[in-house]
Amino acid sequence: MNVLVTGADGFIGKNLCLRLSEEASVSVIPFTRSNTIDDLAGLVADADAVVHLAGENRPQDPAAFEQINVGLTRALCDAISAAGKRIPLILASSAQAELDNPYGKSKLAAEQAVQALAGDGGNPVAVYRLPGVFGKWCKPNYNSVVATFCHNLANDLPIQINDPAHEIKLVYIDDVVNAFIDWLRAPGTGFQSQAVAPVYEVSLGALAEQIKAFGNCRTSLVSERVGTGFVRALYATYVSYLPTDRFVYDLPVHGDERGVFVEMLKTPDAGQFSFFTAHPGITRGGHYHHSKTEKFLVIKGQARFGFRHMHTDETFYLDTDGDKPQIVETVPGWTHDITNIGSTEMIVMLWANEIFDRDRPDTITSKVAHERT
Repeated sequence: MNVLVTGADGFIGKNLCLRLSEEASVSVIPFTRSNTIDDLAGLVADADAVVHLAGENRPQDPAAFEQINVGLTRALCDAISAAGKRIPLILASSAQAELDNPYGKSKLAAEQAVQALAGDGGNPVAVYRLPGVFGKWCKPNYNSVVATFCHNLANDLPIQINDPAHEIKLVYIDDVVNAFIDWLRAPGTGFQSQAVAPVYEVSLGALAEQIKAFGNCRTSLVSERVGTGFVRALYATYVSYLPTDRFVYDLPVHGDERGVFVEMLKTPDAGQFSFFTAHPGITRGGHYHHSKTEKFLVIKGQARFGFRHMHTDETFYLDTDGDKPQIVETVPGWTHDITNIGSTEMIVMLWANEIFDRDRPDTITSKVAHERT
C-alpha cells in the first residue's frame, strides 16, 4: 500500500509516517510545505490511500484558513476524482468544526468537501474531529498547552495559567495514529464520522501539577503511576521534551566498609528497587520482617543466603551466583542475611514490596546466628 500523507512534516504527520514506515507492506508518499497543489495529481496517481493532515490553525493571515484548510482539501478531492480512484481517505478535522469562528468554519468546509467525494466518487472517507492532540514532537508555545507545559517545565522555564479550573479535552498521539492505521486496514464504504478513544479531560491546574510531579521524581525517587492511561501518555510526552543533558541524573550512594547501597526507584503502590554490593566475606542483612517481602537477584558474584525461623529456630541456607539468574525471596517471620562467598565483589538487585518507612520500618535486627560448615 502506498499512503499519501499531507502535512507529513507536521506533528501528527511525523508520528504517523514513522509508524507507517514500520509496516513492511506500506510506503509513505509525503506531501509537505515544500510541495504545491500542482504536485497533487502525480502523488495521487501513485497512492492507494490518503491521510489528509495538512492545515492551518494559527496563520498570520486569516485568509490562509480558506486557502489551505478548504482550498487544499478541495484540490485533493479533485485530484482523486480526476484519477478515477476509489481510494480511502482520512481527514483530520477538529472539534472546532462545531464552532462559529474562521478556523472552525474552514474545517467544516473541508469536511463537506470530502463528504462530497464520498457521495460522488464512492470513496471510503473517514472524518476524525480531533480535540487537542498531545505527544512527542508537538510544537511548544504554539497551539498545544500540553506541549508548552511539558517543554517549559522540562527546561526550567515558567508557565502561565490564567484559569486553573479550565477543563480541556485531549487525545494521545499514539491513539490517533492507531485509529488511523486500523481504519486504513478496513475502511468500509461511504462517508463515516470517526472518533479517537480514549478522550481525556483534565483541568489546566491539574495538568500542570502532574507534569511538575514528573520532575520531582528525580529527587524523591518516587515514580508517578506512569504504567497506564493518561499519566502514562503524559509522562512519555514530558520526557520527550527533556534536553539531552537531562537524559541522565545522579542517585544517592550510601557506602561503608561492606560495599554500597543505591536506591533506584520507588513506586506509590508497587514497592521500590535498589542494588547493593558486598566485598568478599562480607555479610549483609541480619533482620526479619512481619509483613514486608523482598526479592533478591545476584547479578555478579557468589552468594550464600541464610534464614532462621523466628519461632521454631529452624535454619536454612542456599547458594546462588550471577551465572544462573535466580530470585531468592525473603519470607515474613524468617530472619535472613546474605554473604559474599566468592573472591570478587558481589552485586545484588533488590526489590521490596513497599517503600522503606523510617517511622514504621518493619525491619527488626536479628542474626541468623547458626553458620553452616
